[in-house]
Amino acid sequence: MSLLRFCEKGRIEAGCDEAGRGCLAGPVVAAAVVLPERTQLHRLDDSKKLTEKARERLVPMIKNEALAWGIGVVGPKDIDRLNILNASFLAMHKALDALVLQPDLLLIDGNRFQAYKQIEYRCMIKGDGRFRSIAAASILAKQHRDQLMRELHGEHPHYDWQRNKGYPTAAHRRAISKMGPCIQHRQSFRLLPEQLHLPLEGPS
Repeated sequence: MSLLRFCEKGRIEAGCDEAGRGCLAGPVVAAAVVLPERTQLHRLDDSKKLTEKARERLVPMIKNEALAWGIGVVGPKDIDRLNILNASFLAMHKALDALVLQPDLLLIDGNRFQAYKQIEYRCMIKGDGRFRSIAAASILAKQHRDQLMRELHGEHPHYDWQRNKGYPTAAHRRAISKMGPCIQHRQSFRLLPEQLHLPLEGPS
């Protein structure tokens, strides 16, 4: 099924999506993208359906083709303070703040959102597989977050974030069990199945 170019013809629509909501470490990252109704982005799709190489190829194309795009990042301390749902909303708001063109309709991936500047919005379940603007946002958010996790891997190499990107893989959890969590881990998350309390690795 081909992705839809717009939800309502003639409106300035921004697609919004986030990456990293289910991770144990690192930030949650959101992106917002306003695409022209006629766009030449070939093979655009939900980021989860694309290889890393395909996403890397599409990032500069999306940024060049978009009428506006923005990225929002919310770190683990704020995730712990706000909870992951509200932190995801905040990341989307930050991405929308970064747009140079104000949309009049927001297309949000998922089933919940927190209103932004009284702009009309529509929650779209599996929207990244339905609308081009949301798919583009999913790719920008995913690739931006992956790059941040590769950089954090240099500071905390024993968690192997360059490969697991902070997701709860068996290897990641084994590293937490052995080393304890670090300042980039989300302390409000269940880091280990049997977790009671684990001190932060090293000085905070």
